[in-house]
Amino acid sequence: MLRIISALLFVAGVAACTNANDLEEAPTDLGDFRLGHNIVVAPKMQKGPLSREASKEEWIASLTGAIAERFDRYEGDRLYHFGVSVEGYVLAQPGVPVVLSPKSVLIIYLTVWDDAAQKKLNPEPKQITILESLSGETMVGSGLTQTAEQQMQNLSRNAAKQIEVYLTRMNNAEGWFATGEANDGTTETEEITEDEDALSMEAPEAQEPETQEPGDITVAPLDEDA
Repeated sequence: MLRIISALLFVAGVAACTNANDLEEAPTDLGDFRLGHNIVVAPKMQKGPLSREASKEEWIASLTGAIAERFDRYEGDRLYHFGVSVEGYVLAQPGVPVVLSPKSVLIIYLTVWDDAAQKKLNPEPKQITILESLSGETMVGSGLTQTAEQQMQNLSRNAAKQIEVYLTRMNNAEGWFATGEANDGTTETEEITEDEDALSMEAPEAQEPETQEPGDITVAPLDEDA
């Protein structure tokens, strides 16, 4: 918990450079990627100092919508699942001296699952720190110019963009979504299943919390007889 709070304090005053206003453009090349389950949880979410309030349910809804908005554009031939855990946030509030120019920030953990191979592509959850987009409104502190809902939407869309940047980097470096090739080194031949009841993703503390990594989300193997 202290690590997350420290990270929020450190980045809250840093300018952001993410541009998530590219949804009208063609999506970046992610090979055979198609989004399956889009799971967002917030079991251990921490509110940073000098932040507005936002509930777990609000963050889950905001992030789930932003991720779907960006990744539902991909129509590859293989299913991949996201497990996202909200770890901490700061929503800049009014009343803080303008000279401090407080920034909003969000910290998440991301796990990517290959449905066909039934394994994580990143064995350890990837921590991603998201800052609000730089604009005339956020330059003086978004707490003075935006509602909490607008701040959350800004951060959620930037989070989805940062996830896309991470996936692109890993695909280029390690071939995560190489067309026609399963990530276990074999060629996929079986039809991908989308049975909602055959797959479950659970919050970090739901199973064996003493050994599970922060932000980790577990996917149960698909039932071959389903």
